[in-house]
Amino acid sequence: MIDIKLLRENPEMVKENIKRKFQDHKLVLVDEVLALDKESRELTLMCDELRMKRNAISKEIGGLMAQGKKDEAEAKKEEVNKINEKLMANEGKEANLKEEIKERMMKIPNIMDASVPIGKDDSENVENEKFGEPVVPAYEIPHHADIIEALGGIDKESAGRTSGNGFYFLLGNVARLHEAMIAYARDFMINKGFTYCIPPFMIRSDVVNGVMSFEELEAMMYKIEGEDLYLIGTSEHSMIGKFKGQILKEEDLPVAITGYSPCFRKEVGSHGIEERGLYRVHQFEKQEMIVLCKAEDQMDWYNKMWSYTVEFFRSLDVPVRTLECCSGDLADLKVKSCDVEAWSPRQQKYFEVGSCSTLGDAQARRLGIRAKGEKGNYLVATLNNTVVASPRGLIAVLENNYQEDGTIKVPEVLWPYMGGTKEIKKV
Repeated sequence: MIDIKLLRENPEMVKENIKRKFQDHKLVLVDEVLALDKESRELTLMCDELRMKRNAISKEIGGLMAQGKKDEAEAKKEEVNKINEKLMANEGKEANLKEEIKERMMKIPNIMDASVPIGKDDSENVENEKFGEPVVPAYEIPHHADIIEALGGIDKESAGRTSGNGFYFLLGNVARLHEAMIAYARDFMINKGFTYCIPPFMIRSDVVNGVMSFEELEAMMYKIEGEDLYLIGTSEHSMIGKFKGQILKEEDLPVAITGYSPCFRKEVGSHGIEERGLYRVHQFEKQEMIVLCKAEDQMDWYNKMWSYTVEFFRSLDVPVRTLECCSGDLADLKVKSCDVEAWSPRQQKYFEVGSCSTLGDAQARRLGIRAKGEKGNYLVATLNNTVVASPRGLIAVLENNYQEDGTIKVPEVLWPYMGGTKEIKKV
């Protein structure tokens, strides 16, 4: 959510930002907010004047009572009652106006960084840089579902009976490899100076509304029936929500946390849940990182954070690239975002395994997260980035370490997490 002062002072810049995101249907929101804001401020001024008048009359009543002028005092009391009635009605209107303003403000997209490329959708995202040499072996790489099945590592049929489409059982050494990657990601980020965290896996609606846009909420979140709770789609939601309503000490910035959690997503409006594979599923596990920092430090942290994911996957012998998200593919709360994509030797193309974003002070404004500095309190900037989300990360490791005889070469950094197992053989 942007600062309403920015919208008041430069509505045309806000409108231009909306146009650059190809969301022209939201242009009307700017004019609606300006009109409602004007009405709200006029009403606030009127209420202030009524309170001042009430206070002045109340003082008069005391004087009249002291002078024994009871009838005049009673008349003044009646005047105060009428003011209170009017004030109550105006305060109700004022509260409604502020709610209407907030509802519209939360739909107006954040101001993008000037470096964000302009494009209508993800087909116009821009490749930044490649890391590692993409290799296509002379032998055929099977579909990842077939690889895992040959290793005795998956049972989607039983998961269909217990939970439905989009769920899975991971078994044996494949399940162990999956957990090894998550454990390695934890230690990898701890070694980068991040504090390890296991957050709540459910959050309240006020936190949900603070960390994501309405469009994301409808497409992603599972609601717990009968309770004000949602299953998290990523540990970022809980970890940012941890600081809701808090005033941090400036000397404690930056706050850098890496969190583990299972993640739950409806995937509404996605390309569909795959019947065979594990690329798009309702449940997965993830190691995430978040940073809270001063606004002027956010781009330095942004570049550090995506580079950590690149370094992580390169240590697993997986070639990757970074892809800059264009304006039309940028979620409304985000200032700038890039995807980290892993090489698929089977498909001979890259696929998304992580995403890094800075959201400026949008989440902090919604959640009331501030820092106390020498010149007073200010909103912090928030950033998030995927270290690894599995099974997508698992798919990348399996394909890039698949041997001609069907075995999987376990990356050396994972040996300690696999009890010394260096390869996974077909069952």
